Amino acid sequence: MPAAATATATATAVAAEPSVCAPLPVLGRDVAVPLVTGGEVTYAALDQAASAPALQRVWDDVAAYAPYYGSVHRGAGYLSQLSTDLFENARRTVAEFLDCRDGDEVVFTRSTTDSLNLLAAALPDGCEVFVFETEHHAALLPWRRAGRVTFLDAPDSPAQAVAALERALADRDPYGPALVCVTGASNVTGELWPVRELAAAAHAHGARIVLDAAQLAPHRAVSVRELDVDWVAFSGHKLYAPFGSGVLAGRADWLREAEPYLAGGGASRTVVRRADGGVDVWWHETAARHEAGSPNVIGAYAVASACKALTEAGFESLAAREDALVRAVREGLADVPEVRFLSLFGDDAPRVGVLSFVVDGWNSSHFAAALSAEYGIGVRDGLFCAHPLVRRLLGGDTGGAGECGAPEPGALNAIRVSFGAGTPEEHVARFVRAVRELVRDGARWTYRTVDGRCVPDASGRA
Repeated sequence: MPAAATATATATAVAAEPSVCAPLPVLGRDVAVPLVTGGEVTYAALDQAASAPALQRVWDDVAAYAPYYGSVHRGAGYLSQLSTDLFENARRTVAEFLDCRDGDEVVFTRSTTDSLNLLAAALPDGCEVFVFETEHHAALLPWRRAGRVTFLDAPDSPAQAVAALERALADRDPYGPALVCVTGASNVTGELWPVRELAAAAHAHGARIVLDAAQLAPHRAVSVRELDVDWVAFSGHKLYAPFGSGVLAGRADWLREAEPYLAGGGASRTVVRRADGGVDVWWHETAARHEAGSPNVIGAYAVASACKALTEAGFESLAAREDALVRAVREGLADVPEVRFLSLFGDDAPRVGVLSFVVDGWNSSHFAAALSAEYGIGVRDGLFCAHPLVRRLLGGDTGGAGECGAPEPGALNAIRVSFGAGTPEEHVARFVRAVRELVRDGARWTYRTVDGRCVPDASGRA
């Protein structure tokens, strides 16, 4: 059977497997987009590692609550009390979703980036941070302002990652407080990292560990207890909730001892004038300490709704379906030698629904533009906010600045396809067919560069 037909058959068979669930309903699943070649097609959203469409259930829950919106922790009225209960119940739901320990705090933030910057601001004096160069910039960069940072080289295997971390932690001087930051699943390759083993190594050497679960939590169950991590950070917009919400969950002590991430109402418990004219402040010691300002109650509620929906759908079934979609892509392109998938740990390494690749003879921005304009498929091109990792995987220069998605010939960038709980099998089959056709026949349209992006040229067909 030809590889393209194999991909279609594999994707079609996904829904027939008894252990695999149907796609979860998401917003935008019926949106039609125009093609430069004429007509319209249902949009295939295959850039879900960047932002996943909101689950229909989440949107419905938010819409049902919206008429009852009120200020949180700020009023005696009925709607304020209702909103406060909703906000605090959302905190408990997230704690259950993450299987937090007794005494752990759940802090609502704006995103994973915000969560990790918050933790960076809460590090104790003298703390050294250890982070692999493979991390997303949200996990790679916040620590540079907080103190000493040791950047570890990209490992070739999970075992090598654990060994490298153990050596670095053992050799640190002075042997003081330390924090390890690691992803659960790569936003470039989708590969799963040995989080439990890295946590054991960190704790064996007197360090703590924070898990960047932005790519893991939407695809696999995350248990703070079983992984034995100290903190977890993730974003709502990757967990099938709308933009503007995130979570930092974990141990309370460093957070309680740190200055508030933002100073203002909500974080302060008591403020008094001193006799000398100054001001004294007593801050909250709970999560509120780092949630100054009127909280994003709708965002928190949306995250909690997504947590419930994913838990009820069952991660085992969701993961089985996603694994089948990954196989459909890899098998469907297996006989296309121009396509090269990127990997740290090898092609057979366990992964979530994220695959990055390059196509010989194509600039990645041009290829992604053709997928969009000619096939209605949305993917990502560039360095995926993980410049050191992508440069290493592509064998490029590790120094110098890089432009994400730079379209010039020879640009160091790649293409990423990613899917999730709401991705239809047809979208994956269409992607495989499109890649094969573009490699075989080339683009049917001409493209030009506008503001650093490849876009269809008004002049028309190639």
